Formats: sequence, C-alpha cells, structure tokens
Amino acid sequence: MHAFDILGDPVRRRILELLASGERSAGELAAVVGSEFGISQPAVSQHLKVLRDNGFATVRAEGTRRLYAVDAEPLRQVDEWLDPYRRFWTQRLDALATELARGRRERRDADPTTNGKEHP
Repeated sequence: MHAFDILGDPVRRRILELLASGERSAGELAAVVGSEFGISQPAVSQHLKVLRDNGFATVRAEGTRRLYAVDAEPLRQVDEWLDPYRRFWTQRLDALATELARGRRERRDADPTTNGKEHP
C-alpha cells in the first residue's frame, strides 16, 4: 500500500494522532477510536494491523497487553515527498505570521493599560 492510502483513512489518522503522544495499549486505542467512530474492537484491530504491516506503527507485548507506538520512518518519507510542494504554502504561512504579529502589535499599542508592553 502507498503511504497516502494508509493515511487517507480517518480512523488510521486518528490512531496515529493518539500514538503521537506516546505508546498506548490496543485496548485503550480500541476504546477511544471505537467510541469516536462507532466501530468495533475487531475493526480497530484491523486498522492497527494495517498500520503495523505498513511500518507506521510498532507493537510490543507486555504480559497480555499489546502496546503500540508510532514508527516515524514512513512519516519522514511522506515529509520528504511533500518537500517540493512546500513552496505552495510556506510563503502564505509566513505572510500569515506577519499579519498576526502586526495585529498583536496594533492591539497592544491601542490598549492603554499595557503602556505599549506585551501582556505576560
């Protein structure tokens, strides 16, 4: 499967989001994802298998529990693939950052309680 086929599924993206904060048990993932998407534990297990088989997640046994974690290598490959396209949004994000800073500065300068200083 191609990386975007894996990441194109919202359930698998959500699992990766959960794993991004650290290792989680299969049961915990099934409970969260199952409740959010209305799918069964076996369905979540199938998504975990796809992630594992395609290198996006690792699993290790701890007693009877299976603990999953993100494997960042396929995500690095996706990031490298995206690199030539960054020019389409980087300039716009830089412009947005400039406008946000300008708006903060204008609000700060207009607020008589700050005396021109940033709020903590």
